[in-house]
Amino acid sequence: MELEFSGAVFSWRGPAPHHFVAVPEPQRSELADVAGLVSYGWGMVPVTGRIGVTEFTTSLWPRDGGYVVPLKDAVRRAEGVELDDIVTVVLRVALPGE
Repeated sequence: MELEFSGAVFSWRGPAPHHFVAVPEPQRSELADVAGLVSYGWGMVPVTGRIGVTEFTTSLWPRDGGYVVPLKDAVRRAEGVELDDIVTVVLRVALPGE
């Protein structure tokens, strides 16, 4: 399954600051339909992502009834992504049997 969407980069403070992009509707619903098939626990959904030409692996985090894409520092540096930038994210979820 492949999903593409755009969203603003935001920071979520914790022990260390993290940067994310929220998955919007209807992609959020599409992910919810398959999350049980691919989640490895706590609702985390493993994905391969791409922003610009930079590909990365991560897991979507469940948050507020949806999902957020964590953006690694290496990805943000490679693509020149800053807080509040609007980025286009392509996600690939490997479903069983694919």
